[in-house]
This record gives sequence, structure tokens and C-alpha cells, in this order.
Amino acid sequence: MGTTASAAPPPASESFHRNTVMDSRQPLSPAPFIHSNRAKSIITNKVAPVVITLNCKQEFQIHDDVIKTNYTMGCISDNMPEHFLVQGRYFMVMDVFNKADVLNTTASCGAPNFRQVRGGYPVFGMGQPSLGGFKQVLYTMQSQGHQEVIVFCVREEPVVFLRVGDDFIPYTPRKKENLHENLQGLSKNIHVEKLELNIRKELHDFARLSENTFYIYNDIEHFKDQPQKIIITCEEDIHITEEVYRRPVFTMPSYRYHRLPLPVEGAPLEEHFDAFVNILRETPSLRVRGGGASAPPTLLFSCQVGVGRTNMAMILGALVMERVMGNTQTSPSIPDEEESTPEVHFRVIETLISKLPEGQQVVDEVDRIVALCSEMHNVKDAIYENKKKLDAIAEDYQTQGNSTKLYFLQRLIQSLELYVYLILFNAYLHEQHSLAFSRSFSQWMCANAWVYRLLSHLDQSELRAPADLITRGARVLVADEFLAPDVLLTLKEMKVANFRRVSKMPIYGMAQPTAEALSVVLSYLADERRGYSVVLWVCVQDELVLECNGQMFYPREPTYLEQHISLYNALAQEIQELEHSLKEEVLGSQKWLEVTLEQEKQMKMFKSCRTLEEIFSSCKHTHKGLQYARIPLPECAAPREEDFDRLLEAMKSVLAEDCRAAFVFNCANGRSRSTTAMTIATLTLWHFKGFPEFGEEEIVSVPDAKYTKGEFEVVMRLIRLLPDGHRMKREVDIALDSVSETMTPMHHHLREIIICTYRQMKSCKSEQERGSLMLKSVQYLERYMYLILFNTYLHLEKKNSLQRSFSTWMHQVAARAGVYELLNQLTFSEFENQSESPFSRLRFRWREPTNRNLPYRGQML
Repeated sequence: MGTTASAAPPPASESFHRNTVMDSRQPLSPAPFIHSNRAKSIITNKVAPVVITLNCKQEFQIHDDVIKTNYTMGCISDNMPEHFLVQGRYFMVMDVFNKADVLNTTASCGAPNFRQVRGGYPVFGMGQPSLGGFKQVLYTMQSQGHQEVIVFCVREEPVVFLRVGDDFIPYTPRKKENLHENLQGLSKNIHVEKLELNIRKELHDFARLSENTFYIYNDIEHFKDQPQKIIITCEEDIHITEEVYRRPVFTMPSYRYHRLPLPVEGAPLEEHFDAFVNILRETPSLRVRGGGASAPPTLLFSCQVGVGRTNMAMILGALVMERVMGNTQTSPSIPDEEESTPEVHFRVIETLISKLPEGQQVVDEVDRIVALCSEMHNVKDAIYENKKKLDAIAEDYQTQGNSTKLYFLQRLIQSLELYVYLILFNAYLHEQHSLAFSRSFSQWMCANAWVYRLLSHLDQSELRAPADLITRGARVLVADEFLAPDVLLTLKEMKVANFRRVSKMPIYGMAQPTAEALSVVLSYLADERRGYSVVLWVCVQDELVLECNGQMFYPREPTYLEQHISLYNALAQEIQELEHSLKEEVLGSQKWLEVTLEQEKQMKMFKSCRTLEEIFSSCKHTHKGLQYARIPLPECAAPREEDFDRLLEAMKSVLAEDCRAAFVFNCANGRSRSTTAMTIATLTLWHFKGFPEFGEEEIVSVPDAKYTKGEFEVVMRLIRLLPDGHRMKREVDIALDSVSETMTPMHHHLREIIICTYRQMKSCKSEQERGSLMLKSVQYLERYMYLILFNTYLHLEKKNSLQRSFSTWMHQVAARAGVYELLNQLTFSEFENQSESPFSRLRFRWREPTNRNLPYRGQML
């Protein structure tokens, strides 16, 4: 490691320290440490330069070379000077401009838009102050009697404070493409405080390379006299957020500070709520109704300008105070302009009111608090304004090459999602505040996983898509021959693609049949050999289907012919009504319409057109035992709990009438969804009629065989959780093998397609394609786990005649056992760390839009 002297230097003499004291703002360099009249020699080793003085005292030298080639240079425009870029690509821009202070409180209070929640709750909000401004804010609050203060910085982007005169002014790194917006969606691998430290180090290095100066931007509107030079002589000329906000704890005994990063758009993540709740847990006066022995503390929230994120956090704080202090505060009158906002009713809010305990009260309390916090921003007004703009903009209007309608659709969904999460947080407070927050918000959400299903229903605009989209050419009709290739070669004999049967079971699957094919299949099932007098036929399609001139057609977007337009979240009756409207429009228009066939596009005029319901109704006249049901299932994802309920109830009803009934399932191509339904039917019949004899499990020695057997780590965790879990899994595996026995040409075995889809990601050329395959592989994995859970339900509830539905069992039994918490961290942990993947979480996986990239055609419900 070097010389003994460098390894253990004795303390230097007092006189030496006295002679070498430096101004803290002087640049760091070896010169001030070396007295030319005393230095004998400098010995350099691998640790640091060491000065050997005449009195045999040693001192370490700071050896911190700044290598210029490690940094990137850039400029805003050609007529501006080139300078170093933070993190290799960012410019340092003044954080808050004067015009952002709408309430004009910087001079009087110290921070822009400083305000208190109306109604008297000790909850405040503000924009970003300077260091001096923040000291003024604290003085203002203390003078008003607020002694115990908890400050929350809710910014997720890095902020540094640069010395300007006697104050430290906040600056933030910005992209050249948009100097007005803060950085968003930064990597979770590095904390924002760590990033701020890195930026401080960079700024100091840049200044050392540029004669202690660095360029900053104070005017990004007109760029007058920009950029400007700022003097940086040492790292103490730069403060980070924590230094500004945390240091008052030394002078204010009842002061606390927390960094609670919140997103700029949309609702916070569950872990953000958890972090807030953890702070509440640490504060006794916030855990007890009435505050206990002491009054509740004052909560102060701050973001950049004190509007969006601050407003959101103030609402959360006021909801907590409502639990602590009760609704005893003076209710201020709301200005007339705020009362005049039209009330917009959304289906998702009505469902919340009906399903949450004291739902109407929970929503009314949120509405009241939103109004009390609306001095700068009103969450409900944002919903209304976004919806109004969405409805007013023409379909073909674009901004910077992107659909403006889709932009406002996203804004509407984000603002509506935020409102929903505020309601959910208040419902959580209703239950957990009196229990001292014994359960985190994340755990509470998993215990009420139906909420995540509800969140996937935010966009049901397709239910209001006009029927004339086809007749005016906005959409086209695509034939089933283009979408459903006959891999099993059954079209010639059975008139329908991919017809098959589960071995030794009265269970059949296929693609979508025409009226002719339906008649052929029903006659086949009723012949002397099979003799089925009762047939339950279930269509599991979640999109519109019409039979036109004896051929099946699907509405599609012209630029996305292979992407089906999902109506999965709609009720079967709603889908059938839309099909009826589409049929009336096609027949009534008497136009030549563009259709896509297997090999070509053609113009056709249809003389006959029927919906699926009409096709099956007509067949009931010749096949008296036919029963038809429409139970939409998702393309790749696991069926919802209520989908299992509907399939099970339909089968129970038919079996009660005839225990020898046959069961037929069809989707568009006879592969994925029909296979899932056939597996559910197989398990159900085994439970009703008895399980077949299972042979010994085969030992497979091929590489990675355990994955084709479904033995993923998360699956095995589920197996360990369930009673007799290995048996539950094995029965599902045998059911899958039975269903897929005749499907080898289709290469669609659920267990195998999980790992196959995942491995396809290795050859992806784009992140979008990789993300799509990641989502599919996780969805297939979840589908497999749901089949195991359904089999377990049948075993445990069979003794009670299945009186409790699968949905109820999942909520009352499986949720308490931690099943949803397991599903909320669904990853391929054996391959890579995917805990940061949004698809591992219920919130994002279940709501992932099926109609991604498709134009907005309908109207929000």
C-alpha cells in the first residue's frame, strides 16, 4: 500500500494547522499545503502524495485529478457558447421563474404559491423556495404558532442550489429538447439524493476546468444574455435538497423532513402511499383520533411551483387530518366559479361507491377535501377539462406528428386514475386509521384486488364507437380466413378451422364457425356414434363478429389489420347490442365496402348479415338441445375471477339438465382462448364425474425441462402455499396435456408457450417488441397459476356444493393467504431481476391496454 509514513501519519502540530487554515471557498489545490521553506521532499505512492517536513511531520495531499475527456460539451444553439453538460446531456436551468408565483407569496412568505388548506387544517403547500426563502417560510410558520412541522419534498427530479450572492438559488438539469420540463421517469437504480450528489461533484469539476466558472440559464423564454456564468470555487458553493431541508432540525427540536417523490402525472405508486403511511405511523398524534395528548403536527408539502404534486399531497394530508381532527373545521364557502363546474359521472366512480364500505361517504369526503385544496388546482376540474377537450378535438388532428385525441385521452385517464386513488386512500384511512395502520396501503390494495380489475376499466370508449366507422371507411372488415389459418386441416370436413376434441371427454374447441359450419358440427355431435342431445356452446370472443354473405368478418383498423379491437371489459349483452347496431349499419348503407380476404383486398356489397346471437338462435329450431352463451375471455391474460364463475355456472346449469351434455368452445382462431376454456371445462368435469387414473410422472432429461413442466420459482411458491399444492398443479398439467394432445401442429401448449415467449425476447430488435413479449410471457404465466388456483377452489369448495363462487373464494380465502401479494410480484426471478418491471404488478399488468396504438374512436363512459 505504500510507505509506513503514508499508512499511519501522526497528528500534525498545532502551529502547522494554524498556518495552513484555508478559506473554505478557496479552490482545492496542493499549493496552500506546501510551505516552500519547510518542504524537504515529496514521495508519491499509490495512496496519495505525502509531504515530509523538516520536523518529520507528514501530511496527506488531496490528489483528485479532473480528466476533461470524461465529460461532454454542448450548447443550446450555434450562437451560444459551448460548455460542459451535466450527466453528459443536461443544461442547468433556473428552477422557478417569477411568473410561476401566481399567489405572489415569494416576497411576503419566502416561497412561491405558499398557502394553507382552507377550513383550518394544519396543512400547507408551496413551490420551491431558495435557501433564504425556506428560512423565511419556517419563520413565518413559527410566528403563526406552528411549532411541530413536518416538511415533505415531493419532487422526483434532482435539484441543486447554487450560491448567488448571499442566497442559494435552486437549479435543475433539463434536456435540450424541452428546457421547460423537469426530468421524469429516472432510473430507480439510483436515488435522487445520490444523483444530486453526483451532479454537485460534476459541477465542481466543470468549474475547476473552466477557471472556477460554470454556465447556467436564467431565461429560457427569450435567452437574453444567456447563458450566464456563475462562480463555483468549492463544493460548498452547491447545496443539495437534503442540506436545505434537513439542517433546520438542529435549531427546531420539533422539525422533521422527508423526501417523498411523487409522479408529475397520474396517481402515485403504492410504494409512495406506503412511504407516506410509514411517516404517519412514526407520528403518534397522527395515529389517534383527536391527536391524543398533543395536537397534530403541521404538514408542509413542496414541489417545483406548488401546483400539481403539492396539491395532490395536500389532499392526502387533509384526508389524514380529517381522520385525526374530525370534520369540525370551519367549512369555507366555495367561490361561485368553482361551484359551477359541471358534474361528470363515470362508471368507475359509481362502481366504487357501490362496492366500497360507506362508499358514498368516502367519495363525498374526498370531494369536500378536493374543494378545500383547490386554490391552485382542482383535481375534478382537470378531469372535466380533459374530457371536454377530448370530445371536441377531431379524430385526425395531430400535434408534432402524434394524435392529439390520444394525448388528451391519456391525460383524462391519468386525472381520473388520480381521483380514483384519492378515493381508495380515503377508504384505506377509514379502515386502517383506527387500527394504527396495521396494514400497509399496498397490502390493503392486494386484499381488495378487485380494485385493480376496476382500474383496467377506465377506458371503455369502444362501447361508444359509432357503427358507421365501417361504412365511412374509417375501419374495414377482415375475413376470418385472413386471421385464422386452418392449421389442423379440419376446414374441409367440418367447415370450421382447427376443430378438435379433448381425448375421452365431451369437450370440443374450434375457430369461429359460420352458420353452415355450426350446423355441421351440431349434426356431428348428435349423430349415432356420439349422440349428444344437449350441447352448451360458449363463444369466448371479446370483439365484434358478423356473418356477411356466409363468411365471418371482424372490424379492424386499416393500419392494424392483425390487432383485434378488444371489448373484454364489456358485458356480453353490450357486445351483442354493438353487433346488432353494426349489422343494421352494414345492411342499411347498401355501400360497396372494403374487405380484407386471405390473399387480397376486395370491395363487396353485403345482401345478408347476421350477428352471432342470430346465428345460434336460428340453429335452435333444428337442434333443440343447443344452449348458447357469450363469455368473453382475454387474448393472452388470465381470465378474471368472474369469468371462471360464468363458465362454471353455465356448465353446472347444463349438467343439472343432462349429465351427458357436450361442451363446445370457440374463439377467433381456435387456439389460445378456446384452449383456456377447454382446460377449465376439463377440470370441472373431472370434479363432477371423477378424475381419470394418472400414470407415473415422466422424468424428462432435456435441458431446462423444469420450465416446460411449469416449475418456475413463482409457481413453486404458489404450490407451497396451497393445500396439497403439488397435486393441484399436477392435475392442471394433465388437463393441459389432454387439451393440447391434438394441437402439436399449432404449437400452443400453455406451459411451453410461457418459456418460449420469454425466450423470444433475446432476439428482439426493439424495446417495444421486447416489452410486448415480456407482457405476454407474464400473462401466460399468470393464466397457468389461475388454473391451479381454480383447481384448488374446486377441491376445497366441492364439499359445500360450490355454493361460494370462485370470485368470493379468491377474495375471502386466497387473498388472506397472500395469493394476490404473490401475483403482485410476478416475475421470472430465475432468469433476471424483473422486480422493476411494471408488468410484475397487478396495477399495470391487468390494465395494460389491449387496444394499444389504436385510434380513439368512441367516448369515455
